[in-house]
Amino acid sequence: MQDYTYPSIFLAYLLFAVFAGGALYFLIRSIKDGYWGKDSEEVKYRMLADEENKYGE
Repeated sequence: MQDYTYPSIFLAYLLFAVFAGGALYFLIRSIKDGYWGKDSEEVKYRMLADEENKYGE
């Protein structure tokens, strides 16, 4: 009989570290790209303005 407890615990911690690292990576990347700044909604309004010009409204 073998004990498979340690490999499953290591796998669980490894997956947690990968997911937590990925979340932190994308959080930091979104901060660097300016998604959290005062001009973060500018893209939405620019898209809406382009849509109005496209359809002549």
